[in-house]
Amino acid sequence: QVTLVESGGGLVQAGDSLRLSCASSGRSFVNYAMGWFRQAPGKEREFVATISRSGRNTYYTDSVKGRFAISRDNDKAMAYLQMDNLKPEDTAVYYCAAKLNGGDDYYTGIAEYRWWGQGTQVTVSS
Repeated sequence: QVTLVESGGGLVQAGDSLRLSCASSGRSFVNYAMGWFRQAPGKEREFVATISRSGRNTYYTDSVKGRFAISRDNDKAMAYLQMDNLKPEDTAVYYCAAKLNGGDDYYTGIAEYRWWGQGTQVTVSS
């Protein structure tokens, strides 16, 4: 069982930065690939970024490449999403998710993740 709690969201202006955090409780955080997803009002939840167990492998959706960075600290059981140069279209509820994984892969599909946080709101004004 994994419990995930996101924090760090807020209201910012276009061009600003935010750092989202995802705290994991439960054992063996290092055994989980992690992902960040977002859901804007009236839209489906979409993939943002993912990181493998070791942190060596990452992948991003095209719209955030070069602006967002996913990372993790396995000793602290934390995952992060650094978001720079935020745009109004980044406005959404952001969720972190965990997938138990035996290898060092990453995953982009919503259905691949079993555990989800409650989400944190990010609002970017123009």
